[in-house]
Amino acid sequence: MHLPTTDKDYQRPVMMASLAIAFLMLGGKMAAWLITGSAAILSDALESVVHLFATGFAAFSLWYSMQPADEEHPYGHGKVAYFSSGFEGFLIAIAALSILVTAITDIIQGPEIDKINVGLLIIGGLALVNLALGIALVQTGKKHNSIVLKANGHHVLTDMWTSAGAIVGLFLVQWTGIVMLDPIVAIILALNILWTASRLIKESWHGLMEAADPIETRQIVDLLDRALDKGMISGYHQLRHRRVHDRVWIEVHLLFPGDMSVTAAHDESHGVEDAIHKLFPKDRVIFTAHLEPEGHDDAHSKRFPEPQEDSLPKGA
Repeated sequence: MHLPTTDKDYQRPVMMASLAIAFLMLGGKMAAWLITGSAAILSDALESVVHLFATGFAAFSLWYSMQPADEEHPYGHGKVAYFSSGFEGFLIAIAALSILVTAITDIIQGPEIDKINVGLLIIGGLALVNLALGIALVQTGKKHNSIVLKANGHHVLTDMWTSAGAIVGLFLVQWTGIVMLDPIVAIILALNILWTASRLIKESWHGLMEAADPIETRQIVDLLDRALDKGMISGYHQLRHRRVHDRVWIEVHLLFPGDMSVTAAHDESHGVEDAIHKLFPKDRVIFTAHLEPEGHDDAHSKRFPEPQEDSLPKGA
């Protein structure tokens, strides 16, 4: 297994910063709500309560997913990342529903808002902090292919947009004098949060069910076809691959001329393996090739279906 060479790993420091800032966000937004009585700010604060719990679980998941494989978990602990992403999406959905209930209740009872300028100042400053943190989390997650960091980063950015929406609502109330705009903005924010939650849950589901990425399938098939054209292999079949967090597992049967020595076939298979690793420079690739004589192709029972063309992305 080849390990990618990367710069300094900032995953843990960034996650710890996210956890610390989650406490700051919750305290600041609750203070802003107590000062103003704004439904939009309360919605923002409720989302931060959920975000705090989600960030704590994400921090644990990041640590656990990075633990090495052991006798009980020979394939590592990476799948917890998908569970973490789904859990975070579920909590975001709960926050969105709570915001909807709060906003609708406020519409029925009649909203009251005080000291708008103070609320704007507090929420505006917190939104800027979340913007910087969210970008850092998403970028670090992309660099290290960490679904945990990316999910937490999107949650932080959702929190930022919720704050931005609360600011817009307060500005509208201040500008128009229509206090009812505050809970209406909160409802719009809740619907946006539900959309983000659905994306995270969908991504988590695909990861847990080990759905093959069609783009990655096309890349691997194209590489094997090029190896076939160059004469490195005589054919291939029973290709399977899956992704678990930042690890890509690839299994394939490679066919070689029947009169080729095992040593020569092994050398050629290593050439294919090296090319596979270059396809995923940021990932830990585990490549397993079963070497077979080419005459064995027709007689081999195909226990696993080959990738179908209609499952691959158009234009690939």
